[in-house]
Amino acid sequence: VQGTGGSSAVSKCSAAARGYIQDRFLRLLVGRRRRRRAPLVHRGYYVRARAVDHCVQDFLLKTQSYPRTQILSLGAGFDSLYFRLKDMGLLHHTVVYEVDFPNVACQKATLIKRMKELSALVGDTGGEGLGVIIFSGEDYKLLGVDLSELSELERALEEAGLDNEIPTLFIAEVVLTYMENRRSDALIQWAAEHFSQACFLLYEQMHPEDPFGRVMQQHFSQLNSVLHSLAQYPDCEAQQRRFFEKGWTECSVMDMNEFFTCCTPEDEQQRVQALEPFDEYEEWHLKCSHYFVLTASKGMEPSWTPLFSNMTVLHRDGPVRMAGSITAAVCTTRSEISGLRRYGHYSVLIKPNVILTTGGFGEEDGQHRRMRNFHVLIKHAGYWKAGCVKKENPDKRWDERLYHTVSRLSNSLALVVGGRTSPSSAGLGMLWLKLPEICNASDAGDITVEPVSLLPAAEPAALRWRHSTTEVIFKGEKYLFLYGGRSAVEPVLGDWYFLHTQELSCTVV
Repeated sequence: VQGTGGSSAVSKCSAAARGYIQDRFLRLLVGRRRRRRAPLVHRGYYVRARAVDHCVQDFLLKTQSYPRTQILSLGAGFDSLYFRLKDMGLLHHTVVYEVDFPNVACQKATLIKRMKELSALVGDTGGEGLGVIIFSGEDYKLLGVDLSELSELERALEEAGLDNEIPTLFIAEVVLTYMENRRSDALIQWAAEHFSQACFLLYEQMHPEDPFGRVMQQHFSQLNSVLHSLAQYPDCEAQQRRFFEKGWTECSVMDMNEFFTCCTPEDEQQRVQALEPFDEYEEWHLKCSHYFVLTASKGMEPSWTPLFSNMTVLHRDGPVRMAGSITAAVCTTRSEISGLRRYGHYSVLIKPNVILTTGGFGEEDGQHRRMRNFHVLIKHAGYWKAGCVKKENPDKRWDERLYHTVSRLSNSLALVVGGRTSPSSAGLGMLWLKLPEICNASDAGDITVEPVSLLPAAEPAALRWRHSTTEVIFKGEKYLFLYGGRSAVEPVLGDWYFLHTQELSCTVV
């Protein structure tokens, strides 16, 4: 559990290095542990950091008329929040308390003393080393306490000078979920009962029941840092009930998709989009739907509701209901063949009851990667079987496309149009797939497919991905209607083409 704080700081530091977060102090607290993270990770930590900053600064703004306020960061780890707020001049009458395991607090105190830029901001008063108070500054107290020991925590905070009669903001950023529920519940209730004017900011995971949630739980279990709260508090509604039942009078909660849409100005969204190549929106939206930000308050006048101030929140009633109903059933059982779980791929019917799937991203050979192998589903004797496709040229590398299209043009030929390998790559143009003339085999392994490069490699119109191609007949001739998508230059394309399938020439519509 202690290791998660260091890993989080490294990820935030990587996001800051790419311009997502404005934070020059993270590198000082991370030290030599710096690593370059993926764009998807950067976006996740960006929206997390923005949510926390949005709520903290709103608390400081709403309480600026009070002579004194305080912030208590629970499980603060190597977070730089205090240093950023101090540097921005926002702590004129606010004291920041940070609590973490003694070992983590000692490491952080050592870093602060060693780095002149950090120690100068703190204004060391020489009060460190007094029991659980690891470091003490003018408006900063660093305590080494196990949060799950509530009586110890209460005693340490009292010793450090925490005042339960002034406005207090509690911050728990992926912290309480590592504690047993009875202990985290007790901490939430204690904060409500013992502080007359209190605010709580919680950022955590949710939705453990779907495939993403199960993988998320498995990941943290393998790190030996189990997410305890998910079973009892699996969604926003359950978390909101939790806080009301523990004594909080106001509580707002939203997932990170809603926060990014509703609480992030459009120009800021565009700035983030331009920082590095990215178009894994399915993963981004899925990840954001599994994290939430919650704010609760009691005794605050007026009520503290930072998630709904100065903005219009769109309420959605769920998917549009269709007249009548559509029934669907799983047509194949789970196969031992890897590669069936994927996205960004394309499936095409090459014969009756024979479906070919190419490209995409998924699990192959025990790794998450772009898919090299083709797969087929064949219906035989009333059942669907899955299998890998043989390549006639096993040495010839398939370019592992995502977001392409495949159109079967004859019994023996299919045309691959567009696709990309990474968000920064140009579209890949066109490619032939030579198909078997006969596909009556009951075994998928009997089918062979050969990719054949086209010369010239592509018409400029085909250098795109996330587009659609639809077969049309015009004056007795076969065309593909090529529409939309995006390219390496344009994030959204609105152009239309007719692609003549014999000449492979494009006509602008």
